[in-house]
Amino acid sequence: MSTNHFVPLSALAFAPGAYVNESLYVTAKLKRMAFSGLYMALKKSRTAWALTRILHTNKSPWGVAFLSSSCPRMSVGPMEPPFTADHYSVSRLPFPDVTSEDLNFFQRLLPGRVVTDEDDLKRYNIDWLRTVRGNSKLLLRPQNTEEVSKILKYCNDRNLAVSPQGGNTGLVGGSVPVFDEIILSTALMDQVTSFDQVSGTLVCQSGCILESLNQYLEGQGYIMPLDLGAKGSCHIGGNLATNAGGLRVLRYGSLRGTVLGLEAVLPDGSILNCLNSLRKDNTGYDLKQLFIGSEGTLGVITAVSILCPRKPKSVNLALLGCESFSRVLQVFTLCRDHLGEILSAYEFQDLESMRVVQTHLKLSNPLQESAFYILIETAGSCEQHDEEKLNAFLAKALESGLVESGTVATDQGKIKSLWALRERITEALAHDGYVYKYDLSIPVEKLYALVEETRARLGTSARRVVGYGHLGDGNLHLNITSETYSESLLAALEPFVYQWTAGHSGSISAEHGLGFKKRDHIYYSKSSEAVQLMQRLKKMLDPKGIMNPYKTIPQAD
Repeated sequence: MSTNHFVPLSALAFAPGAYVNESLYVTAKLKRMAFSGLYMALKKSRTAWALTRILHTNKSPWGVAFLSSSCPRMSVGPMEPPFTADHYSVSRLPFPDVTSEDLNFFQRLLPGRVVTDEDDLKRYNIDWLRTVRGNSKLLLRPQNTEEVSKILKYCNDRNLAVSPQGGNTGLVGGSVPVFDEIILSTALMDQVTSFDQVSGTLVCQSGCILESLNQYLEGQGYIMPLDLGAKGSCHIGGNLATNAGGLRVLRYGSLRGTVLGLEAVLPDGSILNCLNSLRKDNTGYDLKQLFIGSEGTLGVITAVSILCPRKPKSVNLALLGCESFSRVLQVFTLCRDHLGEILSAYEFQDLESMRVVQTHLKLSNPLQESAFYILIETAGSCEQHDEEKLNAFLAKALESGLVESGTVATDQGKIKSLWALRERITEALAHDGYVYKYDLSIPVEKLYALVEETRARLGTSARRVVGYGHLGDGNLHLNITSETYSESLLAALEPFVYQWTAGHSGSISAEHGLGFKKRDHIYYSKSSEAVQLMQRLKKMLDPKGIMNPYKTIPQAD
């Protein structure tokens, strides 16, 4: 009997109306696997997007963070990381301390929206992954651009350092203070200004939560062009500031293409209004691009104009198993040829990442064990058309022997359940031990070679070496686990991972940014001339260096 089998989720006795593909073959063995484990796992994980996520990463042997994707706040557990200044080799720049006179000014400007209580400040001082911890004594919560302008003008005049903060979901320590910088939170700047039903252009404040924007747009028949695991907490302004990627880059491109305009407050308090909604504007330099990916070092983004696509009427998700990474690449080529304009996501994960979610989260793999797994999502406007194209692609992939097994889901609940096998890898890794995390951009054909070489290099010193990510745009998430934090293991990883990436014309940061942790590694991806130009731009816009110091760009000599 052939080993190539598809297991449609409709075979698992779900509610009426489930998708049935008569051309897909189901073995008795896989049916037994499905009924014994998958149904209950899928039933339990229908609301997996709202479950608590546990995260843990490099240089953080002090605890874990708990965050629900439906909750905009991080809960600080009993264990807290040490202060960044005590754990890392970094010196405080000569910024003055905040005085009572400063506090009085801010309290007059923002009545009831100034936070000074030490306990209340903890969750804003500690990053999402609990790896870095600032010591800010002051949090400001403006509601509009004018208040941000007055805050920055005052801070610039007084030479007070400022750390802008959105949802605090960053993974590189860019959204929390390093020392005692004033935290400027955009959490109260959460209003939708306008939405154009004809063009699909949304204008909103920078503190709007990504998931809330998507829910608003779905009511209008549109969606956000961005989808992230942290969508229940991250702010659209922070997404722009880090040039966040996510699952939809393959279909809709990066934020550099979908953002039509933005408004930002410069360090001296002046307001830069580039908030147009034009698809074409060829009048001089495109200044908004300076702020996309600037990580709060050039100013504070206060509003955004973004082009939103129509909400798909038909969504399908296929999970496929492959015997090798070369087959994963071949399926990608076949996928683009057959699915074309309806292809919206192409994610891959290796066997180790599948095993880790099975072991620690008790999620069931609906397929037979394979070396690699692929998640392929289609999104279109015609259900019959999309279904026919997907079936033709699956038949060709099966006929050519590129895939070993597969399953398809069209119901939203079951789609979320399949996505959980990929999206909850980070959570599962936290249960596996201490985690070293890398977010890399690598030419697609070489994407998994780094995982293999890392695994061979570390041998038995690592518990697990895992590779997964967004194959459609060449983004690898490399994760290594060990029983406890190890300096020797870290030394074996760095600078090896960065040198390997640079040697293959990659980038050491694909979508997470540089922040505090990766700032000094920028030279692996940028020339000294490029870094010097960035430093000159920083000096021109922020001559006193008050905006998010110690982050993103190395200090100029």
